[in-house]
Amino acid sequence: MAASSTSTRWYASLYVQVLIAVVAGIALGILTPKFAVTLKPLGDGFIKLVKMIIAPVIFCSVVGGIGGIGGVRKLGRVGLKALGYFLVVSTLALAIGLVVGNLLHPGTGLNADPATLDASAIAGYQGQAHQRTVTEFLLQIIPDTAVGAFTSGEILQVLLFSLLFGLALMLTGERARPVAHFIDAVGAVIFRVVGLIMRAAPIGAFGAMAYTVGKFGVTSLAHLGGLIACFYLTSFLFVAGVLGAIARWSGFSLWRLLRYLRAELLLVLGTASSEAALPPLIDKLERAGCARSVAGLVVPAGYSFNLDGTNIYMTMAALFIAQATNVPLTLGDQCLLLLVAAVSSKGAAGVSGSGFITLAATLAVVPAVPVAGMALILGIDRFMSECRALTNIIGNSVATLVIARWEGELDAAALRSALAGTAAASTDPVRR
Repeated sequence: MAASSTSTRWYASLYVQVLIAVVAGIALGILTPKFAVTLKPLGDGFIKLVKMIIAPVIFCSVVGGIGGIGGVRKLGRVGLKALGYFLVVSTLALAIGLVVGNLLHPGTGLNADPATLDASAIAGYQGQAHQRTVTEFLLQIIPDTAVGAFTSGEILQVLLFSLLFGLALMLTGERARPVAHFIDAVGAVIFRVVGLIMRAAPIGAFGAMAYTVGKFGVTSLAHLGGLIACFYLTSFLFVAGVLGAIARWSGFSLWRLLRYLRAELLLVLGTASSEAALPPLIDKLERAGCARSVAGLVVPAGYSFNLDGTNIYMTMAALFIAQATNVPLTLGDQCLLLLVAAVSSKGAAGVSGSGFITLAATLAVVPAVPVAGMALILGIDRFMSECRALTNIIGNSVATLVIARWEGELDAAALRSALAGTAAASTDPVRR
């Protein structure tokens, strides 16, 4: 009884620890901004630790899950359903960003002259935002070597190799069973490593939040507060309205899901990186009743193809720049913007800082909106990236549960237990 009581003490919760760290980081950034900026390596170091383990987590989850998926046909069906879902929901997010931007006009009245803007401030982003053709994008998914898939940092490369390896393992049959058992054992160790890394999450969140507030200052929010408020409001409405309706239609409560994932969401808020929560997210969704084969496939794919927050940001930011520089956009221009954004948001999969970079790639193809106008929002992009990352991870969590339900691979009893807060795993960042 005493051990159980100790394990549930409030200060032992990862959620509480990260929350305290975020508040402390904000306070430090306000009180001593110069010192707070020097703490950036704490956040960067934690994110690097998480990125270090992402490839092994995806490999073990996908390969271990394919063994129980039941055949090649079912594997293809799960993939097609996931891609179909991603296409519909992410395009809806792009459209909602356009609609709200047209209704609220957050950039109207700024009257900025593109010729007077400091285009050199965004030159580095433009250099990374070269538009890839479909052929280049597909070739980029294929790693140069099998080992290269794990060292490149490209999630899609790891996913491709894992799918091929898992498929070969399944087709080999009985002879490959020792290999499957070995990978399953390695997976248990990898998730134990994830748990150890997550214990450093409060330190990473503290350093990242202190740097953000110390570097950019709370006052920087006031300059373009209208756009920030508009984006946060739109993202909230998308999560509550669209994702909430999808969740309700699928038989679970979105708000209970958010409560269950509160530690991961707070970690994303503190680090402004959805990648920081990828390994524990897969684990949490498995514990909530989602089959490993579905979680291991849909979550990594969603991180590349289902970026709802990034999509809302792209169309809304593009409209803001056009309104701020007094550039009128016709219906045709806006349709072109939506189509280009739908492609470029997928083409920039795996690119670090993809939100701002993908926006640069999109505007480079839509001549009506001046790329130099991105300098207007560069200073507040860090604050907007937190909302992008939060919306992205919520969207991928809902997508995974929905597709698992479609496939009959969702344990309803485990899901109810997890969302009700009665599952023991929901309080422990380390896999049992």
